[in-house]
Amino acid sequence: MPRILTYNVRRCLGTDGRLSPGRIADVIAAYEPDVVALQELDVRRARTGGIDQAHAIAQALGMQMHFHASLRVMEEEYGNAILTHRPSQLIKAGPLPGGMGRLAPEPRGALWASVNLGGTDVQVITTHLGLRRYERLAQVDCLLGPQWLSHRACREPVILLGDFNASPRSRAYQRLASRLRDAQVAAPHRRAVPTFPSRLPLLRIDHAFVSHSVHVVRVESIRSPAARVASDHLPLMVEFQVMPVRGQRASVAHVRS
Repeated sequence: MPRILTYNVRRCLGTDGRLSPGRIADVIAAYEPDVVALQELDVRRARTGGIDQAHAIAQALGMQMHFHASLRVMEEEYGNAILTHRPSQLIKAGPLPGGMGRLAPEPRGALWASVNLGGTDVQVITTHLGLRRYERLAQVDCLLGPQWLSHRACREPVILLGDFNASPRSRAYQRLASRLRDAQVAAPHRRAVPTFPSRLPLLRIDHAFVSHSVHVVRVESIRSPAARVASDHLPLMVEFQVMPVRGQRASVAHVRS
């Protein structure tokens, strides 16, 4: 049964102040996911020793990687990644709406890959939304629009996951939940659990949203001792089954921005 995991790794900086991509990889490896969505990765940034964190974690897990830089300054990059050991293809990587100018908030983006799980192409999209309400609403509208979730290639089954910086009471969350199902809500006999902050989780801002053909079997907020210190977020893992979709064969062509 496939497993997908989303994890804001906070540039691999633990709550103990130690930088360690290896520790992040160990937390992930213990749960043997088929697909991993990561947010807040540093690539060749001076502040984290010039390491390509996306590549380092993928290599440690024996997975291939798709990376999108939401922020790029010279050779330094910062962004999101999708990792998997299953056959996959990058479909789209691009920016999401945000402010403009010198005082603009941090740039945000999304990454979409098609991952073959048991003979079915699952459309996996990961993102990390902004901190301000108006940003998140604009970004959600973009994700729901024709460039992403409403694109003709984004057909069942679909999983959208990441750090949305949005609680279930927020308008951003509710707009997404009107299109896709929150995996924590869809899971049988399971109470929804928070993921942030990792040492004493109080907020549910990391989410996985699934389309109707994705049957959620189990959802777990990973609370191992290592996970509590590896980042300021806990990973969220979803175990699921893909239900048959009539006449479905998703296009796996690259989508232009």
